[in-house]
Amino acid sequence: MKFWKYIFLLLTLIIIVVFLAVFSFDSKLHLIACDVGQGDAILVILGRNQILIDGGPNNKVLECLSKYMPFWDREIEMVVLTHPQKDHYGGLLEVFKRYRVDNFLANALDSSDQGYQVLETLVGGGGTRIINPVSGMKVGNSLMYLDILFPLKKVLTEDLEPSGSQNSLGKYISKLDSNEFSIVAILKYKDFSALLTGDMTPKISDEIITEGKIVDVNYLKVPHHGSKNGLTKELLDLSSPEIAVVSVGKKNPYGHPHKEILDLLGSINAKIFRTDLNGDVILVTNGKTWWMKKIGELVPS
Repeated sequence: MKFWKYIFLLLTLIIIVVFLAVFSFDSKLHLIACDVGQGDAILVILGRNQILIDGGPNNKVLECLSKYMPFWDREIEMVVLTHPQKDHYGGLLEVFKRYRVDNFLANALDSSDQGYQVLETLVGGGGTRIINPVSGMKVGNSLMYLDILFPLKKVLTEDLEPSGSQNSLGKYISKLDSNEFSIVAILKYKDFSALLTGDMTPKISDEIITEGKIVDVNYLKVPHHGSKNGLTKELLDLSSPEIAVVSVGKKNPYGHPHKEILDLLGSINAKIFRTDLNGDVILVTNGKTWWMKKIGELVPS
């Protein structure tokens, strides 16, 4: 009996050593569009650091985290909520219950959704640092960071009204749809860049273009799940991505992604990946070149 006990302990130690070797010394960035159904959740991993951008509509995001993060790592360095709609914040409820989150990047736009009120309470009671982003801000470290393109400062002053709350996540209300305040950022790692758009609308796109903030990128997270009210030709021409990823649910009732958007992406010969067809979409980059990983392969390598 003692023999098998020692064998079990030895195997456990070997597994831990292997995981430590893989996750501690890997210098490549892993960009994972998690298959969470009709919603958004993007997990970025660089060594032991993670950024989670949105959490999808439900707890399916936990499967993505457990699949690609080592089992002993219960800390996420940054969570980003692009805007307070359930298909983006729903899964974050359990994320905040099960993981320590160091920083939460989110607008101060309030929502009357009961679920979002619960999220505000979870964030406020967990010791997480809350960051309300504005265009021009860079969040992260010298190796991997988010360059915030939107919201613009003028949008925060012109289109929001005080809610009366002192909560950093619920200071303001607006008559506009929350999509109009969606956080837009470029993820940068050495020479690699990814344009992360949330549910960006054409109005946001036009404002960012007017400000001269769109540059060539390698990767585009297609806005609003491939809705016709998302990606514009002007944005696509200026960003010129090599790969375009659509986060979308199978047989969703909205008809996403729309044919017009797929045709638009095809017109620049972008490689199109969809979570409804491909499952988790995994890109790996050393900061100069990038490649796609097959579903089921260990991340990182």
